[in-house]
This record gives sequence, C-alpha cells and structure tokens, in this order.
Amino acid sequence: MFVAEILKTKGNAVFSIAPDLTVTQACGELEQKRVGALVVCDGDHVVGVFSERDVVKALAADGAGALDLPVADYMTAKVIFAEPGEEMSALMTRMTDRRIRHLPVMQAKRLVGVISIGDVVKCQIAEHAQEAASLRTYIAG
Repeated sequence: MFVAEILKTKGNAVFSIAPDLTVTQACGELEQKRVGALVVCDGDHVVGVFSERDVVKALAADGAGALDLPVADYMTAKVIFAEPGEEMSALMTRMTDRRIRHLPVMQAKRLVGVISIGDVVKCQIAEHAQEAASLRTYIAG
C-alpha cells in the first residue's frame, strides 16, 4: 500500500503551528487537536515538527520555564519527510530505524498530509487480515 492511499482514507488534514508559539500554547494545540505532533511552519515552509517527546525534552532541559519559550527552541528541526508514492513498508522501516512517530508528507514542495506510526500499523494489520481471509477462502476451496 502507498502513502497516497492512506491519505485518501484518513484525509490530509495537517495541524501546524508557527515557530514562535510558546510551548504552553503548543501543548494546548496538541490537546485540542488530540494529536501527538504538530508540523511547525514558517509561512509555507516546514521548519520542524513539535511532538509530545519535544515537550518532555523541554521540561527535562529547562524545567517549567520552558513552557514560556518558543517551540523553535525545542522542535525537531531535522525533519524526515515521506512522499505520496512511497510504500508503507519503506516508511515502517524508516520510522522504526530512526524512532520517528510522525512523517510530514510532501509532494512538489507542498505539505499534503502527515503519516503517523499508528497509520502504518493500522495499514499492516489490514493487509495481514486481508491476506489471511484470502488464504482461508483458497483453502476452503
């Protein structure tokens, strides 16, 4: 299955924030949107990803004072992207090897969605269930 197919099913809504938003404000967005990560954009350019892990990193490094600082100070600035034509198996390997939970999806330098590790796992489960059903049908004749 390809990334584009997953985005057709789940939709291509992307929740983004500006790099000057405070960590507290970003936490509010994470809670309100019920997501684990937000794409950090400066205008039309993706400059980072801010996740729940980044919140923990900020608090561990600077204590409660981090809550008043901008997400740009703590976001993951080295963003790893996915493309719509990539197969989910390739994403699974990339996400596992690099311990990444969210990949922004770019097409022609435009942000078109976000794939999470949950999306990848859900896809794998669906593929295995379909394969098992096909095998049962074949065996039953």
